[in-house]
Amino acid sequence: MEQSLNYIHGLYRKGTKPSLHRVAYLLEKLGDPHKKLRFVHIAGTNGKGSTAAMTASILTKAGYRTGLFTSPYIYRFNERMQIGGVQISDEDVISFTKKVRIIAESMEEPPTEFDFVTAMAMDYFATQNCDIVVLEVGVGGLLDSTNIIPAPEVAVITNIGLDHTDLLGDTVEKIAAVKAGIIKEGCHAVVYDSTPAVEQVYAAICREKHVSLKKANFTQLCSVSKSLDGQCFHFGNRKNLFLPLLGEHQLHNAAVVLRVIDTLQENGWSIPEDAVREGLETVSWPGRFHIVDRDPLFIIDGGHNPQCIEALVQNIKDYLTGKKIIVLAGVLADKDYADMFRPVMPFADTFVCITPDNPRKMDASDLARYLTEAGANAVPCSSAEAGVALAKELAGKDGVILSFGSLYALGDIHRAAGGH
Repeated sequence: MEQSLNYIHGLYRKGTKPSLHRVAYLLEKLGDPHKKLRFVHIAGTNGKGSTAAMTASILTKAGYRTGLFTSPYIYRFNERMQIGGVQISDEDVISFTKKVRIIAESMEEPPTEFDFVTAMAMDYFATQNCDIVVLEVGVGGLLDSTNIIPAPEVAVITNIGLDHTDLLGDTVEKIAAVKAGIIKEGCHAVVYDSTPAVEQVYAAICREKHVSLKKANFTQLCSVSKSLDGQCFHFGNRKNLFLPLLGEHQLHNAAVVLRVIDTLQENGWSIPEDAVREGLETVSWPGRFHIVDRDPLFIIDGGHNPQCIEALVQNIKDYLTGKKIIVLAGVLADKDYADMFRPVMPFADTFVCITPDNPRKMDASDLARYLTEAGANAVPCSSAEAGVALAKELAGKDGVILSFGSLYALGDIHRAAGGH
């Protein structure tokens, strides 16, 4: 397993332009497995993973053999490919890596890591006879490796924000146009409630491709109650739905999912309302304001761009008011850590800093120095284990440990906190 992951993560990626020809070559040599599958294809800046997880959970409860492809992973590589909520086994990772590697090593222009993993996932899902695959885009849409698929059942675009501007464009309208590259003639489109300018982009592309367009109308959304166990809400005619994922933004994602389900139902997919309800109730999506322990309360959140941090701050206000908050964080040196940490500073008692296990890491002592100079209490720690121990000590029984920042630090923190 370690050899397989070392190979995948070590794939040449610098200097390769976004393009579909490499993944097309891999898939052709594998017998075009993607042409044997049906898809719900999901692009967007934020909320793609949660939207994908909810959609897959509902389809699984409806009795379909449902594949789920997401990225990046938080705790282990196997999270990226699941069927019916069960992660791909180590044995299958090893055997499918071997199979795709033989082709990859014969290529003049080597595939990127994402080309490779996309091809591997298509082969895995086709071999496992999936009825439908919920497919999350990596970056962008138009030239993302996942866009090699034929027209999906539904093309979905979640919340759009300014991220990867070097690749996708410097305005939300330009980014929306790239994301909408997943909309193909013969599919249906469902989009997140956006600004009029962004919605015009979607409408123009759908007209050009003769695709019907549905919007998740958030005025139909009504929050009934919320606690750390989850939230109850109404959406349109559907009343008292329960979602274990926390935060108002997750209700917006759920509204998108419900429009996707409506679209599938209208197009002949048998999805009973019980399956809709149960799928939402039982969805699991780790690393998004995710409670990993309650003694003391220990929350992990993978948010790292401005919209995610905005949602995190709202969650702090909604769920953690009046609590002593110890932030446990590690960050990559090339990230805009000022924008990441400054909004949370007013709520944090102390920042406990660790060094992520990544070549682009920022040293814990440098992060602690930056935070101290910005006016926060900050302490560097030598390891994730030492960080967790100190955070627990500082939080005491009634405090809260909130871990966010780099996804690369969260896996180590989760393991140090007793997770697997």
